[in-house]
Amino acid sequence: MLWYQIVFLALIQGLTEFLPISSSAHLILPAQLFNWQDQGLAFDVAVHVGTLVAIVGYFRKDIANIILAWCVSLKDKKATPDSRLAWWICLATIPACIAGLLFDDFISTHLRSVEVIAYTTIGFGVLLWLSDRFGASDKTEQDFGFKSVLYIGFAQALALIPGTSRSGITMTAARFLGFGRESAARFSFLLSIPLILAAGGLKLVELVSSNVAVDWISILVGVILSALSAYFCIYLFLKWLNTIGFFPFFVYRLILGFVLLLIVYI
Repeated sequence: MLWYQIVFLALIQGLTEFLPISSSAHLILPAQLFNWQDQGLAFDVAVHVGTLVAIVGYFRKDIANIILAWCVSLKDKKATPDSRLAWWICLATIPACIAGLLFDDFISTHLRSVEVIAYTTIGFGVLLWLSDRFGASDKTEQDFGFKSVLYIGFAQALALIPGTSRSGITMTAARFLGFGRESAARFSFLLSIPLILAAGGLKLVELVSSNVAVDWISILVGVILSALSAYFCIYLFLKWLNTIGFFPFFVYRLILGFVLLLIVYI
């Protein structure tokens, strides 16, 4: 890849991974629209590592408390809010893992098109706005339970379809269930960690087994830029979320979706 492609794709990954606008769509589109070469496994691993560094770095204290509480609960058989949150994250991750194993090949072959991305960008954008406009906000992270977490987990599995947005669909599900914006966003961000780790790990295994040459400078740039942009994005999103809501992201998705439809049909 050329240097400007590396910079662009790394920044796009970092800025869109945690916003409700679909990072996969934004990474697929440059190749589809500008005829860029595929960024390759090594770069995919790099940007996944970068976003993982960002989310773990931002929530480092929360993660440490959750892991410690979970380990203590295994020993003492006593649940705490943090230990329950650990179990909820594990439970909500299961549907996406199963769906990925069953349908990844089909999705990669049949659904990674500009047309599909256009429709999912618009459709799930509308659902995001509806959940924020009409959903209640009376529940917090302490109100998560088996049914609500499983519901969010099944919603997360839909994010395998390009253009859906993993963070967008999980926040949508949480808002429909009556959780406040900040609680929905925090749970969505924490829930992303196992999947980003799993996806990055699988890509790393593929990379090692493929014996392809690795451009380590590109990898380093990808990790740094995606990590910095993702951290900055998380900070601003959580800071402004209660003020601006999800409406700006709904508008962005509508504009992007209709532009893509024009590209497809005109």
